Amino acid sequence: MSVDLRTVTESEYPDWLRALATGFLRSPVISDEEVAQRLAHTDLARVRGAFDDGRCVATYRSFAQRLTVVGGASVEANAVSNVTVSPTHRRRGLLSRMITEDLTEAKERGDALATLIAAEYPIYGRYGFGPVAWTTEWAVDVPRTGLDPRWSGPADGGRIDLVDGEDVRKFGPELHTRFAARQPGAVSRDERWWQLNTGQAQLPGDPWKEPFYAVYRSPSGEIEGLIAYRSDDNWGDAKQPLDTASVSELLALTPAAERALWHFVCSVDWITTVKSGYRAPDDLLPLLLPDRRAARILTHADFLWVRILDVVRALEARTYGMSATLVLDIRDTAGLASGRFRLDTSPEGGSCVPTSESPDLTLDVGELGALYLGDESAVRLAALGLVDEGAAGAAGVVDGVFRTSRRPWCPDIF
Repeated sequence: MSVDLRTVTESEYPDWLRALATGFLRSPVISDEEVAQRLAHTDLARVRGAFDDGRCVATYRSFAQRLTVVGGASVEANAVSNVTVSPTHRRRGLLSRMITEDLTEAKERGDALATLIAAEYPIYGRYGFGPVAWTTEWAVDVPRTGLDPRWSGPADGGRIDLVDGEDVRKFGPELHTRFAARQPGAVSRDERWWQLNTGQAQLPGDPWKEPFYAVYRSPSGEIEGLIAYRSDDNWGDAKQPLDTASVSELLALTPAAERALWHFVCSVDWITTVKSGYRAPDDLLPLLLPDRRAARILTHADFLWVRILDVVRALEARTYGMSATLVLDIRDTAGLASGRFRLDTSPEGGSCVPTSESPDLTLDVGELGALYLGDESAVRLAALGLVDEGAAGAAGVVDGVFRTSRRPWCPDIF
């Protein structure tokens, strides 16, 4: 019997959730309450499933998102999530069928690109995605940092205040909007995100532990930074406090706010280790410590992946490091973004049009995705044989045009 692939109906949604839990190795027991909560915030028109004899054996969902690009503009993105194939039905092309349909619809809808967080590296390059932003997590050995343990607040006239989740729901969205406008790789957050991440809404079976929240206020009293962290309760063998603070959120609009919030969490009594949570690979944290070796890397991995769907819209949305003209020949086996394009760039923006001119650089759409936010090097890709230079030195010109002084970063898992 063939496997039927289709968008999911309301009556099929509980079975789809069970298949999703199975794919992610979570308990497949789904309560009616969880079904109702998730369904209320899900667009079933963008939920796909594969069904074998009536049982859901593969899941896929996409939703609307905005991605900040270099220069501060944001573009419409098709965010891909909840991708699973049951272990009984792997290697049958189910993901290929679902993602092809979804990306085609996204292209027709006018989305400039698609995004996802890849659980496994080898999968999504086959569909034209490239890793566009990486993430790093540090563990800070607080006693070793050299920071003043008697620290009592910022020296710049600002201050640190404790707040609660209700406060965060009031000022957090506006703070994040300002942050995202200056952080390439940041993605949009809706009201549901703030409800779930401040404990106002909770999913059954997902216990909530209220974090501690603190804000940095500038000397003028404006909130310019937010930190959220949780602590364990570890007294060690000698009955001495050896607690670890795990940071789940740190948004800062200024270096002063970032410095103050990191120093604050490292100064909390009983905290001997601070886990940073997922940060940008060039985060300031280690450099803020008198002894930088006090920050040990726990994780360094690819994180946000991008799949360009509309080359013209995507390339015209961002700004560039210098003025130049490049002809890019984009290969795309799916045919969604293939073509030859002339890109005229400047620090103010770019103009991109189809052309028949000889290419300066030939590359797959996945490599274009990796280059898009300025993190990857075309020279490095050329050394790996992943891009072809039609003009001598073209990869170096691409780096001068695309690369950025600070690395892109996506704070959110979706």
